[in-house]
Amino acid sequence: MTEQAEITRLLAAWNEGTHWRKWGPYLSERQWGTVREDYSENGNAWDYFSHDQSRSRAYRWGEDGLAGFSDDKQTLCFALALWNGKDPILKERLFGLTNSEGNHGEDVKEYYFYLDSTPTHSYMKYLYKYPQRAYPYEDLVKANRSRSREEMEYELLDTGIFNDDRYFDVFVEYAKESVEDVLIKITVFNRGPEAASLHLLPTLWFRNQWSCSDSAARPFIHSTDAAKGTSCMAASHPELGERFLYCEGEPLLLFTENETNNQRIHGTPNHTPFVKDAFDRYIVHGAQGAVNPDKNGTKACADYQIVVGPGESKSIRLRLVDISPGSLQQAYPKAEGDPLGKHFDSVMDLRLSESDEFYKSITPAGLTEDAARVMRQALAGMLWSKQYYSFEVERWLEEHGADQRSRNTSIRNHEWDHMVNDDIISMPDKWEYPWYAAWDLAFHTASLSIVDVDFAKQQLNLMLEALYLHPTGQIPAYEWNFSDVNPPVHAWATLFLYNTEKALTGKGDIQFLKRAFNKLLLNFTWWVNRKDRFGRNIFEGGFLGLDNIGVFDRSAPLPTGGHLEQADGTAWMALFSQNMTEIAAELAAHDPVYEEFVVKFVEHFVSIAEAINGQDGLWDEEDGFYYDLLRLPDGTSTYLKVRSMVGLLPLCAVSVIEQYQRDCVPEAIDQLRKRLSKMPGLATAIHPTGEKHLGVNQRGILGLANPDRLRRILHRMLDEKEFFSDYGIRALSRCHADHPFVFNVHGAEYRVDYLPAESNTGMFGGNSNWRGPIWMPVNVLIIRALLSYYLYYGDNFKVECPTGSEKMMNLFEVSHELSNRLSRIFLRNKDDRRPVYGGTQKFQTDPYWKDSILFYEYFHGDNGAGLGASHQTGWTGLVARMIQMFGHMTATSFLEQGKQGAVQYHEAPATVA
Repeated sequence: MTEQAEITRLLAAWNEGTHWRKWGPYLSERQWGTVREDYSENGNAWDYFSHDQSRSRAYRWGEDGLAGFSDDKQTLCFALALWNGKDPILKERLFGLTNSEGNHGEDVKEYYFYLDSTPTHSYMKYLYKYPQRAYPYEDLVKANRSRSREEMEYELLDTGIFNDDRYFDVFVEYAKESVEDVLIKITVFNRGPEAASLHLLPTLWFRNQWSCSDSAARPFIHSTDAAKGTSCMAASHPELGERFLYCEGEPLLLFTENETNNQRIHGTPNHTPFVKDAFDRYIVHGAQGAVNPDKNGTKACADYQIVVGPGESKSIRLRLVDISPGSLQQAYPKAEGDPLGKHFDSVMDLRLSESDEFYKSITPAGLTEDAARVMRQALAGMLWSKQYYSFEVERWLEEHGADQRSRNTSIRNHEWDHMVNDDIISMPDKWEYPWYAAWDLAFHTASLSIVDVDFAKQQLNLMLEALYLHPTGQIPAYEWNFSDVNPPVHAWATLFLYNTEKALTGKGDIQFLKRAFNKLLLNFTWWVNRKDRFGRNIFEGGFLGLDNIGVFDRSAPLPTGGHLEQADGTAWMALFSQNMTEIAAELAAHDPVYEEFVVKFVEHFVSIAEAINGQDGLWDEEDGFYYDLLRLPDGTSTYLKVRSMVGLLPLCAVSVIEQYQRDCVPEAIDQLRKRLSKMPGLATAIHPTGEKHLGVNQRGILGLANPDRLRRILHRMLDEKEFFSDYGIRALSRCHADHPFVFNVHGAEYRVDYLPAESNTGMFGGNSNWRGPIWMPVNVLIIRALLSYYLYYGDNFKVECPTGSEKMMNLFEVSHELSNRLSRIFLRNKDDRRPVYGGTQKFQTDPYWKDSILFYEYFHGDNGAGLGASHQTGWTGLVARMIQMFGHMTATSFLEQGKQGAVQYHEAPATVA
């Protein structure tokens, strides 16, 4: 075994174009209920295409399935289906509640785990826990609908379906011997006290691209002869070519078409007697005529009927490859032409050991076994959360009957008719959020760069390509409304990836940086033109990803009239200006044309700083905090004194300027020195900067908060009675538990209470909550800010942490403490419990549950329990970055290492091969 075999594969993919990523986990976990599949008149995507319809109705734009796997255009798909002999339907996909069914919004009601994956998907492992009793579909819907927002959700464990451990652990493993040779092993453990039977149905099918196109050729799957003891399905596609799925043993092979059952869905005749739900009808309901007796179609499965004894397991092997039965002997001479024999096991074992070696190479040596497990599963979850995303908006609009010249403005995303998405994209959560979100994706890349810098860069590039970026310069937000506004963190992520790769290889990718900068100029201009309503350098932006954090819906017209000047929107733009300054300085070292942009963006930052910190700005001197400012139609204004993440984000608008960066742009520095000398008011408006205010190692600084304001903000932020939870920084101060913010308008009361768990309002669907829980991405930005300030101050700036403890820490120590508290959410504590699982005993004590980790959307502000989407490894995967970074880094090495790996909180360059 080559110790760094996975890195060899990555290098081959990067440098030689070897397509190791061609096959991967690219199916969605939920295609039903998405905007892409919505052709309703009222835009109610959840109701238009329901879970109940999904087994019978062909999808238009994508596919879903259990442990799904496909090529990178989702042409040929593979997934698992199951039937325990009791369920009312075949288990082909994950079930969950729609937004109207759940008392806290939509929510998947299944237990599945992404246990392992290498970046090239040369090895992957997935676990699904399948009950042996009938799945309680109606019970889950009825019970959750009857509960109020103040009550807990009714979960699958609450139904009693896992009592007596009557369930199967179904493990699915994938391993690649080569780019086009995929080994699949399915292992079923019976955790129950008695023998139990199961239909295990590995399923192969083509995505239906022919029904909506007269020119698309129809692909074909058929049964073909194979060696004794082996069955084979042959799949032929005009573009993909031929693929063969070899199946261990001689299971019954079933065939049908991936076509809608019109009779069931629409009450109209079917075009073919063999339709999408044939296997459900044949196996569950005994409809013998549902499957094609000629053994061909566009969808096929192998029906393994197995009985597993108590505490025992059974495995089956399959192989998806481009080698026909007649060529097996030549292709596998050592295995005597057997694709599923001993050689199969040796390849599977080899790829697992290579995955072990890969993760060992990126994991700090001093980590505990548990911390290493959390880091590995976080990264595996991110890699499993890749999805093929297809959406041609103009065609979708035409299919809605919207004429291009007189487009119906009531139809969702009508202004994005230029958009054509046809790529593998990192998703926030492939069930809850099976669509990309711009600011989520930016955070994803910070963690993905640990394992695959190339893929991370490609993801950032996607959002800036002409088929994604709006002609106005707006980055698309998410499919429910591409025109919504996400925080502008793309420049930060771009700079992060550039510095990460530079630390790894010793050379930055200037072309990547230049390409991104030129597109980000368009995006910056869009922000300035669209979100600075009065040209005062005070920005709006609506909800800005923080959903219900405000007293009003910040994306809707205000009940008071007037407008809202947003502390977070303004802070985001200050950080955007700083990021663009740094990128321009880096590019100027290679091309002096970019030097003038350094001046431009520093001036933008200074103007924003003057606006937010000035006499008519967003800093409240009495409270020592930043607030949104409500400007009323009569010209008066009032602070909306909600102490929240909105007021902490100005802390994050800080960047350290190294001596080498200043040396790269001498003319720009000279111009700025002259400009700043004529603006004496800046001394109080921003953190002191310039030659008279250099920090450790001659570092300069650009920051919104001056030292006094920095201390006052940190005093509140590190107060455990306010923001500083045992598990991170809360999105809302705990002071609002006893002192809710109340605002009365025209006899109506609007209020913000501290809600450490789920939301009690339906704002933004009600399925996420920023009024008290802990959110990983903004916590990571705070850690970045603390590290930046530490680079500048070193030990010359210390604060009490926690507030009132009399324990003084420098800001590196504060950042480390915050990182430890965030990591603590997932790690076993002294009582051998993981806070993420709260009071759910099964996850805390059962040996078959407690080490399979879920990475939730956000976390309880007081006890760290996971809330919201259960697989939002996307940005919650940042915990892997923090575990790795602080596992390598000390305060001394960090301070001396400097900008290259520090402000971007990247580990020492030697730690990643």
